[in-house]
Amino acid sequence: MATKLLVIDDDANICDLLKIYFENEGYEVKTAGDGIEGISYFKMYEPDLVLLDIMLPKNKDGWQVCREIREISSKPIIMISAHKGETVDKILGLELGADDFMTKPFDMKELASRIKAVLRRYSAHDIQNDDETIKFENIEISRSKYELKLKGKTVDIPPKELDLLYFLASNFNRVFTRDQLLDKVWGFDYLGDSRTVDVHVKRLREKLEGVSDKWTLKTVWGVGYKFELIQ
Repeated sequence: MATKLLVIDDDANICDLLKIYFENEGYEVKTAGDGIEGISYFKMYEPDLVLLDIMLPKNKDGWQVCREIREISSKPIIMISAHKGETVDKILGLELGADDFMTKPFDMKELASRIKAVLRRYSAHDIQNDDETIKFENIEISRSKYELKLKGKTVDIPPKELDLLYFLASNFNRVFTRDQLLDKVWGFDYLGDSRTVDVHVKRLREKLEGVSDKWTLKTVWGVGYKFELIQ
């Protein structure tokens, strides 16, 4: 089956250009002209990857569309901005769960390479929902057993460190702020501060050092942390 792309952009010319180019590359492509239509198409079409413009009409911009997709799916999203000074946009996009970011005007070959890389990273994971076990190269995290295996050997790990590692790994390539991690892992009523997250990440890194070059527990400066799959 052909890989399915959903393009959400209010510029009809860009939509047509992307559709023609990527259909010629063997993809199946659907386009949507605004955020409302984009969310509707995402639910019906179930694409493998979304190309999402930030500036969209009808009171639902790319940020909101990204948020709504992330509430129901972990499918890859590449956000597109028309702003040359895109650093702030890029940070926000990563924080919301985007997998990559490009600025208009973009080179089609570069975009095609980015799409392939993101899809490759996405398909590299192996999550087994039956016993809540996540596997990547040289690591196995079981939340049901509260067990961490590195290179096949069981490693002692406190429950909260395992909870944090499991959450990040199950949402690989997504960036989370310290406050988001406190909320998701420790709970909204936790009274500690964000330094708790830093301490737990530091301890996890000590355990994970040298285990694999296919993934890493990465700091995204100015934003937070993510479990990153490496090409």
